[in-house]
Amino acid sequence: MEFGFTSAAYVVAAILFILSLGGLSGQESAKRAVWYGIAGMALAVFATLIGPGSGFWILSVVLVAAGGVIGWQLATRVQMTQMPELVAAMHSLVGLAAVFVGYIAHIELGRVMAMDEVGRAALEGFAALLAKKDGVEIGILRVELFLGVFVGAITFTGSVIAYGKLAGKVDTAAVKLPGGHMLNAGAAALSALCLIWYFNSGGFFPLFLMTLAALFIGYHLIMGIGGADMPVVVSMLNSYSGWAAAAIGFSLGNDLLIVVGALVGSSGAILSYIMCKAMNRSFISVILGGFGGPAGEQMAVEGEQIAIDADGVTTALEEADSVIIIPGYGMAVAQAQQNVAELTRRLRAKGKDVRFAIHPVAGRLPGHMNVLLAEAKVPYDIVLEMDEINEDFPNTDVAIVIGSNDIVNPAAQDDPNSPIAGMPVLECWKAKQVFVSKRGQGTGYSGIENPLFYKDNTRMFYGDAKASLDSLLQKIS
Repeated sequence: MEFGFTSAAYVVAAILFILSLGGLSGQESAKRAVWYGIAGMALAVFATLIGPGSGFWILSVVLVAAGGVIGWQLATRVQMTQMPELVAAMHSLVGLAAVFVGYIAHIELGRVMAMDEVGRAALEGFAALLAKKDGVEIGILRVELFLGVFVGAITFTGSVIAYGKLAGKVDTAAVKLPGGHMLNAGAAALSALCLIWYFNSGGFFPLFLMTLAALFIGYHLIMGIGGADMPVVVSMLNSYSGWAAAAIGFSLGNDLLIVVGALVGSSGAILSYIMCKAMNRSFISVILGGFGGPAGEQMAVEGEQIAIDADGVTTALEEADSVIIIPGYGMAVAQAQQNVAELTRRLRAKGKDVRFAIHPVAGRLPGHMNVLLAEAKVPYDIVLEMDEINEDFPNTDVAIVIGSNDIVNPAAQDDPNSPIAGMPVLECWKAKQVFVSKRGQGTGYSGIENPLFYKDNTRMFYGDAKASLDSLLQKIS
């Protein structure tokens, strides 16, 4: 009975997770999709707590309650600008959990194997499953367990470093130890040897040695990735956490963990590939910490940045018929999305065609800008992806860039030696006028100079994005 209910509950939960993942593909269905995910997780936790092998009720309830309180506090206190580092931090917890579960499974396996037949017959739960395995199945379990710990350890340290870079606590530049990729290759080779050793001996030391090597790989891989690639890193670590969960699901014989881990792992990998394609970057080069790079000296940027005040921008907007707004991380930092939404409403009320252009890697998290605009209640139908709107810039009167750098950088097309050479970008410089809302004359998060700021049809609207938009709203009724 217990097995039947748990299995049925896991099937329903898996279906809810699939519906949740599918619903997140559209802004209109995203809210419903989140509730599918919540319902699926609640059902999965409940079925696990009352299913086979359940026990330690007080401890389980206390831990679930404590986790719920912490999650609630984080959800209500974390600003939208902090979501990328929060996601990275959550991935680190998944990786650490995979390591702990793997170690516990190893300890339990050793305990069961040391028992006689009478002792094994009295076992329950996970231990009873282990007692029924033959030599071949135990060997397979060791491989599954080993891989779960390996991927989990990489995910843990990699996610901690990603959190540090996104939060500004760790240098965002690509940093490698002397030896670079050879150190990563050496650690991977050591892990492979430890797998053979552990498979044949079942001892703790090769598992522990591999864990140290995997922790180093996670640290060194992400330290070697620059700030411009952090959106890819976040989705990549999401994929890693999924595969770690799937591997542990195999170890524990938990079908739901396998399904959910595979969903998260595959969707994260697909998203990482899509984002790498949007940046014209090799997926392998990114995950290995930056193989390749500029082939020579970058083109010098000529001209000067010309500033404009709120009156000048207002005049241009009053005269324009079509406007495209390009949001970036600077908008998130300034928390200017509500001002942007209000400006959009006022311009549309005047009969102007206002749309948004979203680059796949805008911000520091996949879909970051879409979430901010949805939060500000910007209509979904005027928020367009790069491929949908790029060809419209030549027929656009005004393009407004708010806190973006790399995704509107013409050097991607004009300079073969640029670090972003070949990256598809929003060709806003083809609009009749371009206004760039920017704090100052710096090069932005990735440190790459942008020739857009020096073009004849570009004017720099300096200042905090929220304050700048406030000044515009005072003049546009």
